[in-house]
Amino acid sequence: MNPFRPLHDGWTLRAAPDRPAPPGTARPLPATVPGCVHTDLLAAGVIEDPYLDDNEVRQGWIGRTDWLYETAFEWTGPGAERVELACAGLDTVATVTLNGVELGHTRNMHRSYRFDALGALRPGQNRLAVRLDSAYRYAESVRDALGARPAAYAEPYQYIRKMACNFGWDWGPTLVTAGIWQPIGLHSWSVARLAEVCPVVTVQGRAGRVEVRATVARAGGGPGHPLTVTATVAGQEATATVAPGQHTVRLVLGVTDPARWWPRGYGDPRRYELEVTLSLDGSVVDTWRRRVGFRSVRLDTAPDRDGSAFRLIINDTPVFVRGANWIPDDVFVSRVGRRRYAERLGQAGAAGVNYLRVWGGGRYEAEDFYDLADGLGIMVGQDFLFSCAAYPEEEPLGSEVAAEAREQVTRLAPHPSLVLWTGNNEAIWGFHDWGWSDTLDGRSWGLGYYLDVLPSIIADVDPSRPYWPGSPYSGGSILHPNDPRHGTTHVWDVWNTHDYTHYRSYRPRFVAEFGFQAPPAYATLRRAVSDDPLTPDSPGVAHHQKAVDGNAKLLRGLTGHLPAPGNTDDWHFATQLNQARAVAFGVEHFRSLRPLCGGTIVWQLNDCWPVTSWSMVDGDGRRKPAWYALRRAYADRLLTFQPGRGGPGALALVAVNDGCAPWPVRLDVVRHTLAGEPRAKVTVGVDVPPGQARAVRLPPEVSTPDDPAGELLVADWTEGRALWFFAEDVDVAYPEPDYGAEITAGDGETLVTVTAGTLLRDLTLFPDRLDPAARVDQALVTLLPGESATLRVRGGGPLDRAALVSRPVLRCANDLRGC
Repeated sequence: MNPFRPLHDGWTLRAAPDRPAPPGTARPLPATVPGCVHTDLLAAGVIEDPYLDDNEVRQGWIGRTDWLYETAFEWTGPGAERVELACAGLDTVATVTLNGVELGHTRNMHRSYRFDALGALRPGQNRLAVRLDSAYRYAESVRDALGARPAAYAEPYQYIRKMACNFGWDWGPTLVTAGIWQPIGLHSWSVARLAEVCPVVTVQGRAGRVEVRATVARAGGGPGHPLTVTATVAGQEATATVAPGQHTVRLVLGVTDPARWWPRGYGDPRRYELEVTLSLDGSVVDTWRRRVGFRSVRLDTAPDRDGSAFRLIINDTPVFVRGANWIPDDVFVSRVGRRRYAERLGQAGAAGVNYLRVWGGGRYEAEDFYDLADGLGIMVGQDFLFSCAAYPEEEPLGSEVAAEAREQVTRLAPHPSLVLWTGNNEAIWGFHDWGWSDTLDGRSWGLGYYLDVLPSIIADVDPSRPYWPGSPYSGGSILHPNDPRHGTTHVWDVWNTHDYTHYRSYRPRFVAEFGFQAPPAYATLRRAVSDDPLTPDSPGVAHHQKAVDGNAKLLRGLTGHLPAPGNTDDWHFATQLNQARAVAFGVEHFRSLRPLCGGTIVWQLNDCWPVTSWSMVDGDGRRKPAWYALRRAYADRLLTFQPGRGGPGALALVAVNDGCAPWPVRLDVVRHTLAGEPRAKVTVGVDVPPGQARAVRLPPEVSTPDDPAGELLVADWTEGRALWFFAEDVDVAYPEPDYGAEITAGDGETLVTVTAGTLLRDLTLFPDRLDPAARVDQALVTLLPGESATLRVRGGGPLDRAALVSRPVLRCANDLRGC
């Protein structure tokens, strides 16, 4: 077999000696591999935490410095025909030297590399060095050679194959990294190895099929010996001979009636072990193993009277996408391991998310991400890494893009969760709408990648998955790329210029981005910002708001909905509540359009640092109120009140069934006063087939209030409650909140039972204000007078009982009336 020896110990870091060294970087510092320069400098005390206050501002020099990583290791001799230095990921402009012998150069963070090391190795101690030149200087040199091209940000990220958001985004800091960010080590092997294995797994009816393409690298320079490749899955086996001089073989395995891999909510995400071995004369010389899943994937884009569809069909079943956009979970991505992926994907699944779109300004995620998604039944849409810029297609970038894409399509092919490849994020849209075409003057901008290079690679390597050229994209050059009637659309006039009720004006086929901002949890904000006093516009808070006019848009978004906040605590609660309302409003409207609308992907699930942003889960992993709103709006079965259905002035109760069984809805819709007195009632009955929505127009006696400011509609069923207020909060005649609270503690949790003396709207507990480790199981609970709810708090230590049931820890919308 072919052993791999990691070389992760004994590394040091310093500024490259041929240039002036910034203070504290001339001498070797301890370095962690895998890792990056920023985390090493932080551990050595050279820099302050870039996530805190405005430390980021003073650390721009790091991305403009050349760095040298060095280590020494012992080696006893070859013991193999070939010894290669295997580098899973170098960030980014690297020169690799072993014992003074230059092994090679890299220019792409998103590729792996192998270098022949045998000729440079020597018995005894060896010295390995990786020099990482400034990503800025390299990108700027490419820009100067190829000509400038437009982008959404004044940073040169489109001229280098590196994580674009390292250069800053409207939710992320500008921290341009360098480092050995993936495993590195010596791979010793003889005879041959499996250089590449790509399984294409399909199923039709009862017939499962696994086609395996295996590429073999031979140790010798000649044609070599005949080799045998064997593949096994689900009790089936296939073999093929790799003749002398041959390098690639294809094997096909048939599996009768395999258990299908199903997305979350549709069935079990069943997987099978696929093993591929390489043998010489019956002796195994290399092995490859992955778990694969049998499922069919099809993208329905058929034209119809409303435009053209955009629906995912999994195992011949239309699946409504309840998605969230995924960005890197940390700027310093080597800090994200399986445990953190499991926590974050668990939060996604618990919120009803069945699809994560890996956004094109980040990275192709780690194996753990896709493996966990496979096991959870969470579908993944993967962008190729192009975002918000015009990308040159000439060298040195063109060949890098092709090699990167081929490697990543091959690497991710085994994962059944991966159901869609997308060519770019907002690049085609930018060309059409952001004035790029006027400034390019005929220079390439990436269209050849999206319409030719990338789809050709997918067709060759893994044709089992659909490809879509962009997000947004409407399906053809004669259509506007962000036409809601076709393909995928991004809705950003809401947030940027319009009130969130404007979502209701859209009838989209598929919404791939839409969202609304709010600050992070209070404990997260307080950890990241030391401002005293802490205010919405204090320096640290302002620095942790990267969107243009972001805080002004937060306040503008409250207009007509919630009162203008008079203090920081009210600002924090009101803006978080408004985000939750906006997200739920959009999701419920879009879901109620089913089957016209095929899916929604909220921007965004997560953050990469502590920041005010559109996330549901903040940079410290705490759930915002919007997460709880999303969980309710993304439930398998949803009841939502929607106006205008059935005619002007009409109000309908819409039942949406994403379950696999019919849903017979039988319930009462009651018009109440705010004091809880029933004024009118109607019994609603409708049968909702799987995958459908049904609207029931409500009669005037319940849909027309006597006092819009003092009444609401309530529809209760076994799985939840739907509410409709006839007026916005600024106009609702809320009573001063009155409630009783009972607190019990034990078994690692605190139970807070609140009994309403008055209407309590969107009752929410913020235990992190008392203990940063504390979290609560539910939020945004609305109670009528006399009703009770128990909030379960876990984590942290004992909590102050009086503070736990007082402002600003326990809040409801009523108490904002006094702002």
